[in-house]
Amino acid sequence: MSIARYSMIAAAVLALAACGKQQPAEQSAASSPASTPAAESSSGGGDTVKIGHAAPLTGNIAHLGKDNEYGVKMAIDEINEAGGADIGGKKIKFELVSEDDQADPKTATTVAQRFVDQKVVGVVGHLNSGTTIPASKLYSDAGIPQVSPSATAVAYTAQGFKTAFRVMANDAQQGKVLGEYAVQKLGAKKVAIVDDRTAYGQGLADEFEKAAKAAGAEIVKREFTTNQETDFNAILTSIKGAKPDLIFYGGMDAQAAPLKKQAKKLGIAAKVMGGDGTQTPEFIKLAGPDAEGQISSSPGQAKEDMPGGKEFLSKFKEKFGVEVQLYAPYCYDAVKVLVEAMKKAGSTDPAKYLPELAKTDYQGVTGKINFDEKGDVKNGAITIYTVKGGKWEVLEVVGGGAAQ
Repeated sequence: MSIARYSMIAAAVLALAACGKQQPAEQSAASSPASTPAAESSSGGGDTVKIGHAAPLTGNIAHLGKDNEYGVKMAIDEINEAGGADIGGKKIKFELVSEDDQADPKTATTVAQRFVDQKVVGVVGHLNSGTTIPASKLYSDAGIPQVSPSATAVAYTAQGFKTAFRVMANDAQQGKVLGEYAVQKLGAKKVAIVDDRTAYGQGLADEFEKAAKAAGAEIVKREFTTNQETDFNAILTSIKGAKPDLIFYGGMDAQAAPLKKQAKKLGIAAKVMGGDGTQTPEFIKLAGPDAEGQISSSPGQAKEDMPGGKEFLSKFKEKFGVEVQLYAPYCYDAVKVLVEAMKKAGSTDPAKYLPELAKTDYQGVTGKINFDEKGDVKNGAITIYTVKGGKWEVLEVVGGGAAQ
């Protein structure tokens, strides 16, 4: 090796090292152990193309991120095992490229840029609204279709990006149902609200507050925390003095469970309510006996009542050895919706199949999927649940129509 060539290589190594220092380790997105390395084929030219998936695969809601990843993997595996999808006269197979966005907005944009650079033909994700929204700008700029299976913040599709879609009801729909249910069905007159200040938690709490007020409730306290906090004693002590009939929490199960336990310990008699981020098996596991009586909603019908729910749940358990947590069926449908649009367009080129994606008319596991002009699913159902006997039990289904 010549001295000149050695010097060039050394300089390149130093440059790479310097770039690495500008990106803290905690902000770099690590690939999931279950993900497949990126293929060398281009986005439209080969027999195998890449679909990206992003969710928190580490941290306190990693159980939800893995649930999402499994849903995507299940759909891709089914298509590949059947010999691929017939697209433009070719049998196309798909490759899962799954990334850990750590539920962090900055990491999410790093992941999004990585997907753009790897020429994925579509993205299923992100899980959280707070990561989905900033990432969506990069996908829009690159013209890559994005279907979120779980980000419910209104702001995601309100940006006007033609690449942004979601396959479940949004927070305007969910918050309205929750607020009205709290007042009209549970008889709550005085309500306290706590949220985790994320795009999801605060957004859902805002919509709940709007609906509860319109239904006649008085908001006696509005507090906030973070999506990493587990000690709510100070907030709950303040709330206890206001004597609410109901406490609404906007956030995820990792915080909702200790909040519910601590409310019980403090002798707070108010009912506790949350959104889809709290309606998980993990919530019951974390809250234990104190989970009893929790009221939570989830966009869509109960998993068992979805058109393809029972079969999906059975196949999922057989394949992965675990129960569905929450969003896996929507992830599965998100993949199928992307692939159906490619079939109709006869191409995996995002620019060519994107118009077909907007015209989606697909019967999925979760129900009928059609998108409105913003990319939101039409007529999304909302199901209200309560914990009874250590299990989630359906109280009411609003909208969405009956299972087909």
